[in-house]
Amino acid sequence: MTSETLDVVELLLTAEIYNEQDDLIVNDIPSKIRRPLWDSKTRNVAKPIKPGKTMIKNMFGIDDVEGALKINGKPFAYAVVDAYTGSVRITAGSLDAAAEWFKKQEGARDRILENPVLAYYYSSVSEEKDGNISYEEVASKNPPKEASREWIESIIEELSEGKGNGREWLKLAYIKAPEEVRESMDELILTERQKNELQKIELAIKNKEHFRNIGLYDIGKVLFVGPPGTGKTSFARALSKKLSIPIVEVHLSMITDQYLGETSKNIDRVFALAKKFDPCIMFIDEFDFIATSRTANDEHAAIKQAVNTLLKAIDNTSLVEDGVLLIAATNHTKKLDEAVWRRFDEIVDFERPTLDMRKEILDTILRKIEGNVDTAAIAKKTEDYTGSDLRMVIREAVLTALLDNRYELVQEDLDKAVKSFDRRSGLKMTAFIEE
Repeated sequence: MTSETLDVVELLLTAEIYNEQDDLIVNDIPSKIRRPLWDSKTRNVAKPIKPGKTMIKNMFGIDDVEGALKINGKPFAYAVVDAYTGSVRITAGSLDAAAEWFKKQEGARDRILENPVLAYYYSSVSEEKDGNISYEEVASKNPPKEASREWIESIIEELSEGKGNGREWLKLAYIKAPEEVRESMDELILTERQKNELQKIELAIKNKEHFRNIGLYDIGKVLFVGPPGTGKTSFARALSKKLSIPIVEVHLSMITDQYLGETSKNIDRVFALAKKFDPCIMFIDEFDFIATSRTANDEHAAIKQAVNTLLKAIDNTSLVEDGVLLIAATNHTKKLDEAVWRRFDEIVDFERPTLDMRKEILDTILRKIEGNVDTAAIAKKTEDYTGSDLRMVIREAVLTALLDNRYELVQEDLDKAVKSFDRRSGLKMTAFIEE
Protein backbone atom coordinates (compact mmCIF):
# COMPACT_ATOMS: atom_id res chain seq x y z
CA MET A 1 0.00 0.00 0.00
CA THR A 2 1.54 3.32 -1.06
CA SER A 3 1.51 6.41 1.11
CA GLU A 4 -0.15 8.24 -1.79
CA THR A 5 -3.13 5.88 -1.55
CA LEU A 6 -3.45 6.48 2.18
CA ASP A 7 -3.10 10.26 1.65
CA VAL A 8 -6.01 10.33 -0.79
CA VAL A 9 -8.25 7.97 1.17
CA GLU A 10 -7.59 9.88 4.41
CA LEU A 11 -8.62 13.11 2.68
CA LEU A 12 -11.79 11.52 1.24
CA LEU A 13 -12.77 10.05 4.61
CA THR A 14 -12.06 13.32 6.41
CA ALA A 15 -14.17 15.28 3.92
CA GLU A 16 -17.08 12.82 4.06
CA ILE A 17 -17.17 12.63 7.85
CA TYR A 18 -16.66 16.39 8.34
CA ASN A 19 -19.50 17.12 5.89
CA GLU A 20 -21.90 14.73 7.62
CA GLN A 21 -21.20 15.43 11.30
CA ASP A 22 -22.56 18.75 12.56
CA ASP A 23 -20.57 18.51 15.80
CA LEU A 24 -17.24 18.78 13.97
CA ILE A 25 -15.66 22.21 13.55
CA VAL A 26 -12.75 23.63 11.59
CA ASN A 27 -10.29 22.98 14.45
CA ASP A 28 -11.01 19.26 14.08
CA ILE A 29 -9.46 19.21 10.62
CA PRO A 30 -5.73 18.36 10.81
CA SER A 31 -3.56 21.29 9.80
CA LYS A 32 -2.05 19.46 6.81
CA ILE A 33 -5.54 19.24 5.28
CA ARG A 34 -6.94 22.50 6.68
CA ARG A 35 -4.17 24.70 5.25
CA PRO A 36 -4.98 24.31 1.51
CA LEU A 37 -8.73 24.46 2.20
CA TRP A 38 -8.53 27.69 4.21
CA ASP A 39 -10.78 30.57 3.17
CA SER A 40 -9.06 33.82 4.18
CA LYS A 41 -12.25 35.85 3.83
CA THR A 42 -14.34 33.79 6.24
CA ARG A 43 -11.34 32.46 8.24
CA ASN A 44 -12.86 29.04 8.07
CA VAL A 45 -13.12 25.82 6.09
CA ALA A 46 -16.64 25.76 4.75
CA LYS A 47 -18.84 22.71 4.57
CA PRO A 48 -19.09 20.76 2.39
CA ILE A 49 -15.49 19.98 1.51
CA LYS A 50 -15.42 18.89 -2.13
CA PRO A 51 -12.18 17.02 -2.95
CA GLY A 52 -11.01 17.03 -6.53
CA LYS A 53 -7.98 16.26 -8.65
CA THR A 54 -6.65 19.82 -8.40
CA MET A 55 -7.03 19.84 -4.62
CA ILE A 56 -5.25 16.49 -4.30
CA LYS A 57 -2.41 17.64 -6.52
CA ASN A 58 -1.99 20.83 -4.48
CA MET A 59 -2.06 18.94 -1.19
CA PHE A 60 0.07 15.93 -1.97
CA GLY A 61 1.70 16.56 -5.35
CA ILE A 62 -0.19 13.60 -6.86
CA ASP A 63 -0.76 13.99 -10.60
CA ASP A 64 -2.30 10.56 -11.24
CA VAL A 65 -5.18 10.31 -8.78
CA GLU A 66 -6.67 7.29 -10.54
CA GLY A 67 -3.32 5.53 -10.21
CA ALA A 68 -3.06 6.41 -6.54
CA LEU A 69 -6.50 4.88 -5.98
CA LYS A 70 -5.57 1.48 -7.40
CA ILE A 71 -5.12 -1.49 -5.08
CA ASN A 72 -3.12 -4.34 -6.59
CA GLY A 73 -3.75 -2.85 -10.01
CA LYS A 74 -7.51 -2.59 -9.52
CA PRO A 75 -9.54 0.60 -8.86
CA PHE A 76 -10.33 1.22 -5.19
CA ALA A 77 -13.86 -0.08 -4.71
CA TYR A 78 -14.98 2.59 -2.24
CA ALA A 79 -14.08 5.76 -4.17
CA VAL A 80 -15.00 7.27 -7.49
CA VAL A 81 -13.20 9.80 -9.70
CA ASP A 82 -15.50 11.80 -11.95
CA ALA A 83 -13.75 12.00 -15.30
CA TYR A 84 -15.87 14.98 -16.39
CA THR A 85 -15.75 17.25 -13.31
CA GLY A 86 -12.55 15.94 -11.74
CA SER A 87 -14.27 15.48 -8.38
CA VAL A 88 -13.15 12.63 -6.12
CA ARG A 89 -15.38 11.18 -3.43
CA ILE A 90 -16.30 8.17 -1.37
CA THR A 91 -18.82 6.04 -3.27
CA ALA A 92 -22.38 6.61 -2.03
CA GLY A 93 -23.16 4.33 0.90
CA SER A 94 -19.55 3.15 1.21
CA LEU A 95 -18.28 5.29 4.08
CA ASP A 96 -18.36 2.53 6.69
CA ALA A 97 -16.68 0.01 4.38
CA ALA A 98 -14.03 2.52 3.29
CA ALA A 99 -13.33 3.49 6.90
CA GLU A 100 -13.03 -0.16 7.94
CA TRP A 101 -10.61 -0.81 5.07
CA PHE A 102 -8.53 2.25 5.94
CA LYS A 103 -8.23 1.28 9.59
CA LYS A 104 -6.68 -2.07 8.71
CA GLN A 105 -3.85 -0.58 6.63
CA GLU A 106 -0.31 -0.34 7.96
CA GLY A 107 0.38 3.16 9.28
CA ALA A 108 -3.31 4.11 9.33
CA ARG A 109 -3.58 4.10 13.11
CA ASP A 110 -0.90 6.77 13.41
CA ARG A 111 -2.89 8.89 10.97
CA ILE A 112 -6.11 8.38 12.93
CA LEU A 113 -4.41 9.49 16.15
CA GLU A 114 -3.38 12.73 14.43
CA ASN A 115 -6.75 13.40 12.78
CA PRO A 116 -9.62 14.46 15.11
CA VAL A 117 -12.21 13.96 12.37
CA LEU A 118 -11.24 10.30 11.95
CA ALA A 119 -10.87 9.85 15.72
CA TYR A 120 -14.41 11.17 16.15
CA TYR A 121 -15.73 8.68 13.62
CA TYR A 122 -13.97 5.61 14.98
CA SER A 123 -14.76 6.44 18.62
CA SER A 124 -18.34 7.71 18.26
CA VAL A 125 -19.92 6.95 14.86
CA SER A 126 -18.58 3.64 13.65
CA GLU A 127 -20.74 0.58 14.32
CA GLU A 128 -17.69 -1.09 15.90
CA LYS A 129 -16.51 1.76 18.15
CA ASP A 130 -12.86 1.64 19.12
CA GLY A 131 -12.49 2.26 22.85
CA ASN A 132 -8.75 2.79 22.46
CA ILE A 133 -9.27 5.94 20.40
CA SER A 134 -10.18 9.14 22.24
CA TYR A 135 -11.51 11.97 20.11
CA GLU A 136 -10.96 14.45 22.96
CA GLU A 137 -7.32 13.45 23.35
CA VAL A 138 -6.61 13.61 19.61
CA ALA A 139 -8.44 16.94 19.27
CA SER A 140 -6.47 18.46 22.16
CA LYS A 141 -3.22 17.79 20.28
CA ASN A 142 -4.39 19.23 16.97
CA PRO A 143 -3.22 22.85 16.53
CA PRO A 144 -6.24 25.19 16.34
CA LYS A 145 -6.74 27.52 13.40
CA GLU A 146 -5.34 30.41 15.48
CA ALA A 147 -1.98 28.60 15.60
CA SER A 148 -1.54 28.71 11.84
CA ARG A 149 0.16 31.21 9.59
CA GLU A 150 -2.88 31.29 7.33
CA TRP A 151 -4.97 32.63 10.24
CA ILE A 152 -2.51 35.48 10.70
CA GLU A 153 -2.33 36.15 6.96
CA SER A 154 -6.14 36.37 6.83
CA ILE A 155 -6.12 39.14 9.42
CA ILE A 156 -3.17 40.90 7.77
CA GLU A 157 -5.00 40.76 4.45
CA GLU A 158 -8.08 42.29 6.03
CA LEU A 159 -6.06 45.07 7.67
CA SER A 160 -4.17 45.78 4.45
CA GLU A 161 -7.31 46.00 2.34
CA GLY A 162 -9.41 47.94 4.84
CA LYS A 163 -10.23 51.63 4.63
CA GLY A 164 -8.62 52.39 7.99
CA ASN A 165 -4.96 52.58 8.97
CA GLY A 166 -4.44 48.83 9.19
CA ARG A 167 -1.50 48.84 6.81
CA GLU A 168 0.28 51.37 9.03
CA TRP A 169 -0.53 49.38 12.17
CA LEU A 170 1.28 46.35 10.74
CA LYS A 171 4.56 48.27 10.68
CA LEU A 172 4.53 48.62 14.46
CA ALA A 173 4.99 44.97 15.45
CA TYR A 174 6.30 41.55 14.46
CA ILE A 175 3.56 38.91 14.30
CA LYS A 176 4.41 35.22 14.53
CA ALA A 177 2.26 32.12 14.36
CA PRO A 178 2.96 29.46 17.02
CA GLU A 179 4.08 27.07 14.28
CA GLU A 180 6.81 29.57 13.35
CA VAL A 181 8.21 29.86 16.88
CA ARG A 182 11.47 27.97 17.41
CA GLU A 183 11.54 28.30 21.19
CA SER A 184 9.86 25.57 23.24
CA MET A 185 9.02 25.26 26.93
CA ASP A 186 10.70 21.85 26.93
CA GLU A 187 14.01 23.56 26.15
CA LEU A 188 13.77 26.25 28.84
CA ILE A 189 15.21 25.75 32.31
CA LEU A 190 12.78 27.48 34.65
CA THR A 191 12.75 28.21 38.36
CA GLU A 192 9.93 26.82 40.48
CA ARG A 193 8.45 30.31 40.71
CA GLN A 194 8.49 30.67 36.91
CA LYS A 195 6.84 27.26 36.53
CA ASN A 196 4.16 28.35 38.99
CA GLU A 197 3.52 31.55 37.01
CA LEU A 198 3.32 29.49 33.82
CA GLN A 199 0.56 27.38 35.39
CA LYS A 200 -1.32 30.52 36.42
CA ILE A 201 -1.13 31.91 32.89
CA GLU A 202 -2.41 28.65 31.39
CA LEU A 203 -5.29 28.54 33.86
CA ALA A 204 -6.19 32.17 33.11
CA ILE A 205 -6.33 31.41 29.38
CA LYS A 206 -8.44 28.27 29.84
CA ASN A 207 -10.86 29.91 32.29
CA LYS A 208 -11.63 33.22 30.59
CA GLU A 209 -15.35 32.57 30.75
CA HIS A 210 -15.14 31.87 34.47
CA PHE A 211 -13.47 35.24 35.04
CA ARG A 212 -16.14 36.88 32.91
CA ASN A 213 -18.93 35.22 34.88
CA ILE A 214 -17.55 36.39 38.22
CA GLY A 215 -16.87 39.89 36.91
CA LEU A 216 -13.07 39.71 37.20
CA TYR A 217 -11.73 41.36 34.06
CA ASP A 218 -8.39 42.76 35.21
CA ILE A 219 -6.43 39.57 34.62
CA GLY A 220 -3.71 38.42 32.24
CA LYS A 221 -1.17 41.25 32.54
CA VAL A 222 2.32 40.03 33.40
CA LEU A 223 5.59 41.93 33.86
CA PHE A 224 8.89 40.09 33.26
CA VAL A 225 11.89 41.66 35.02
CA GLY A 226 15.53 40.65 34.90
CA PRO A 227 18.91 41.19 33.23
CA PRO A 228 19.36 40.76 29.45
CA GLY A 229 19.79 37.17 28.29
CA THR A 230 17.86 35.53 31.12
CA GLY A 231 15.06 34.19 28.92
CA LYS A 232 12.27 36.77 29.04
CA THR A 233 11.72 36.85 25.28
CA SER A 234 12.26 33.08 24.92
CA PHE A 235 9.64 32.44 27.61
CA ALA A 236 7.06 34.65 25.88
CA ARG A 237 7.65 32.98 22.51
CA ALA A 238 7.62 29.47 23.97
CA LEU A 239 4.35 30.35 25.69
CA SER A 240 2.90 31.25 22.29
CA LYS A 241 3.77 27.77 21.02
CA LYS A 242 2.49 26.03 24.17
CA LEU A 243 -0.84 27.88 24.16
CA SER A 244 -1.16 27.71 20.34
CA ILE A 245 -1.91 31.42 19.97
CA PRO A 246 -0.06 34.08 17.91
CA ILE A 247 2.47 36.43 19.48
CA VAL A 248 2.51 40.12 18.62
CA GLU A 249 6.00 41.38 19.49
CA VAL A 250 6.37 45.10 20.12
CA HIS A 251 9.58 46.98 20.78
CA LEU A 252 8.60 50.37 22.13
CA SER A 253 11.61 51.89 20.39
CA MET A 254 9.84 50.91 17.13
CA ILE A 255 6.81 53.07 17.80
CA THR A 256 8.53 56.25 18.92
CA ASP A 257 8.38 59.07 16.43
CA GLN A 258 10.36 62.26 15.92
CA TYR A 259 7.05 63.99 16.54
CA LEU A 260 6.32 63.00 20.12
CA GLY A 261 2.59 63.39 19.70
CA GLU A 262 2.71 60.65 17.06
CA THR A 263 4.23 58.27 19.62
CA SER A 264 1.04 58.39 21.68
CA LYS A 265 -1.00 57.61 18.55
CA ASN A 266 1.30 54.68 17.76
CA ILE A 267 0.76 53.27 21.24
CA ASP A 268 -3.00 53.27 20.68
CA ARG A 269 -2.51 51.75 17.22
CA VAL A 270 -0.34 48.87 18.37
CA PHE A 271 -2.78 47.91 21.15
CA ALA A 272 -5.63 48.05 18.62
CA LEU A 273 -3.54 45.81 16.35
CA ALA A 274 -3.09 43.19 19.08
CA LYS A 275 -6.84 43.08 19.70
CA LYS A 276 -7.36 42.16 16.03
CA PHE A 277 -5.50 38.89 16.65
CA ASP A 278 -7.73 37.74 19.52
CA PRO A 279 -6.59 35.43 21.04
CA CYS A 280 -2.92 36.37 21.18
CA ILE A 281 0.05 37.23 23.34
CA MET A 282 1.12 40.86 23.15
CA PHE A 283 4.77 40.95 24.15
CA ILE A 284 6.23 44.39 24.80
CA ASP A 285 10.02 44.37 25.05
CA GLU A 286 12.10 47.36 26.19
CA PHE A 287 9.09 48.34 28.29
CA ASP A 288 11.09 50.97 30.17
CA PHE A 289 11.77 52.80 26.88
CA ILE A 290 8.49 54.68 27.28
CA ALA A 291 7.09 53.53 30.63
CA THR A 292 9.64 55.66 32.43
CA SER A 293 9.02 57.66 35.58
CA ARG A 294 7.04 60.86 35.08
CA THR A 295 8.67 62.49 38.11
CA ALA A 296 11.96 63.28 36.37
CA ASN A 297 12.44 67.05 36.16
CA ASP A 298 13.76 66.96 32.61
CA GLU A 299 10.89 64.96 31.16
CA HIS A 300 9.23 66.59 28.19
CA ALA A 301 5.46 67.07 28.47
CA ALA A 302 4.90 64.95 25.35
CA ILE A 303 6.85 62.07 26.90
CA LYS A 304 4.65 62.25 29.97
CA GLN A 305 1.68 62.18 27.62
CA ALA A 306 3.07 59.04 25.99
CA VAL A 307 3.40 57.37 29.40
CA ASN A 308 -0.18 58.33 30.24
CA THR A 309 -1.34 56.94 26.90
CA LEU A 310 0.52 53.68 27.57
CA LEU A 311 -1.03 53.31 31.02
CA LYS A 312 -4.50 53.98 29.63
CA ALA A 313 -3.96 51.44 26.84
CA ILE A 314 -2.95 48.81 29.39
CA ASP A 315 -6.05 49.59 31.47
CA ASN A 316 -8.25 49.20 28.39
CA THR A 317 -6.79 45.84 27.39
CA SER A 318 -8.26 42.68 28.89
CA LEU A 319 -7.57 38.99 28.47
CA VAL A 320 -11.20 38.28 29.26
CA GLU A 321 -12.77 40.85 26.91
CA ASP A 322 -10.11 41.27 24.21
CA GLY A 323 -8.35 37.91 24.26
CA VAL A 324 -4.98 39.62 24.73
CA LEU A 325 -2.47 38.20 27.21
CA LEU A 326 -0.22 41.20 27.87
CA ILE A 327 3.41 40.48 28.74
CA ALA A 328 5.90 43.32 29.19
CA ALA A 329 9.63 42.90 29.79
CA THR A 330 12.21 45.26 31.24
CA ASN A 331 15.87 45.22 32.29
CA HIS A 332 15.57 48.51 34.19
CA THR A 333 13.01 48.26 36.98
CA LYS A 334 14.17 51.48 38.64
CA LYS A 335 13.23 53.47 35.54
CA LEU A 336 9.61 52.34 35.53
CA ASP A 337 6.92 54.77 36.54
CA GLU A 338 5.38 53.84 39.89
CA ALA A 339 1.92 53.59 38.34
CA VAL A 340 3.17 50.96 35.89
CA TRP A 341 3.67 48.37 38.61
CA ARG A 342 0.01 48.54 39.66
CA ARG A 343 -1.13 47.66 36.13
CA PHE A 344 0.23 44.09 36.31
CA ASP A 345 -1.39 41.30 38.27
CA GLU A 346 1.78 39.15 38.11
CA ILE A 347 5.49 40.02 38.31
CA VAL A 348 7.89 37.29 37.14
CA ASP A 349 11.54 37.58 38.12
CA PHE A 350 14.16 36.29 35.66
CA GLU A 351 17.35 36.01 37.68
CA ARG A 352 20.74 34.83 36.51
CA PRO A 353 20.78 31.01 36.60
CA THR A 354 22.13 29.15 39.61
CA LEU A 355 24.94 26.58 39.39
CA ASP A 356 22.50 23.70 38.94
CA MET A 357 20.48 25.65 36.38
CA ARG A 358 23.63 26.48 34.40
CA LYS A 359 24.45 22.78 34.17
CA GLU A 360 20.91 22.01 33.03
CA ILE A 361 21.09 24.76 30.42
CA LEU A 362 24.42 23.44 29.11
CA ASP A 363 23.06 19.88 28.99
CA THR A 364 19.99 21.08 27.09
CA ILE A 365 21.98 23.06 24.52
CA LEU A 366 24.43 20.16 24.03
CA ARG A 367 21.80 17.44 23.68
CA LYS A 368 22.14 17.31 19.88
CA ILE A 369 25.91 17.85 19.79
CA GLU A 370 28.25 14.89 19.94
CA GLY A 371 31.08 14.87 22.43
CA ASN A 372 32.11 13.92 25.93
CA VAL A 373 32.29 17.01 28.13
CA ASP A 374 31.92 17.75 31.83
CA THR A 375 29.13 20.33 31.97
CA ALA A 376 29.31 20.48 35.77
CA ALA A 377 32.88 21.76 35.52
CA ILE A 378 31.88 24.39 32.95
CA ALA A 379 28.93 25.44 35.12
CA LYS A 380 31.33 26.17 37.98
CA LYS A 381 33.46 28.36 35.70
CA THR A 382 30.51 30.41 34.42
CA GLU A 383 29.18 32.12 37.52
CA ASP A 384 26.94 35.10 36.67
CA TYR A 385 26.53 33.87 33.07
CA THR A 386 23.04 34.11 31.63
CA GLY A 387 21.41 31.46 29.47
CA SER A 388 22.21 33.59 26.43
CA ASP A 389 25.87 33.77 27.52
CA LEU A 390 26.05 29.98 27.83
CA ARG A 391 24.63 29.56 24.34
CA MET A 392 27.38 31.85 23.02
CA VAL A 393 29.96 29.71 24.81
CA ILE A 394 28.64 26.56 23.10
CA ARG A 395 28.61 28.30 19.74
CA GLU A 396 32.24 29.33 20.19
CA ALA A 397 33.17 25.77 21.21
CA VAL A 398 31.50 24.34 18.10
CA LEU A 399 33.38 26.80 15.87
CA THR A 400 36.65 25.90 17.60
CA ALA A 401 36.03 22.21 16.88
CA LEU A 402 35.19 22.95 13.25
CA LEU A 403 38.56 24.67 12.86
CA ASP A 404 40.05 21.24 13.60
CA ASN A 405 37.62 19.54 11.20
CA ARG A 406 35.72 17.98 14.12
CA TYR A 407 31.99 17.74 14.82
CA GLU A 408 32.53 16.26 18.27
CA LEU A 409 33.31 18.52 21.19
CA VAL A 410 36.02 17.90 23.77
CA GLN A 411 36.46 19.56 27.15
CA GLU A 412 39.23 21.79 25.86
CA ASP A 413 36.82 23.35 23.32
CA LEU A 414 34.52 24.51 26.09
CA ASP A 415 37.37 25.69 28.30
CA LYS A 416 38.72 27.82 25.46
CA ALA A 417 35.22 29.14 24.72
CA VAL A 418 34.77 30.28 28.33
CA LYS A 419 38.11 32.10 28.27
CA SER A 420 37.19 33.72 24.97
CA PHE A 421 33.87 34.88 26.38
CA ASP A 422 35.56 36.29 29.47
CA ARG A 423 37.99 38.27 27.29
CA ARG A 424 35.04 39.58 25.29
CA SER A 425 33.28 40.64 28.49
CA GLY A 426 36.46 42.37 29.63
CA LEU A 427 36.65 44.33 26.39
CA LYS A 428 33.15 45.69 27.02
CA MET A 429 34.40 47.22 30.24
CA THR A 430 37.52 48.74 28.67
CA ALA A 431 37.61 52.48 28.03
CA PHE A 432 39.48 53.13 24.80
CA ILE A 433 41.21 56.49 24.61
CA GLU A 434 42.38 57.81 21.29
CA GLU A 435 45.87 59.28 21.34
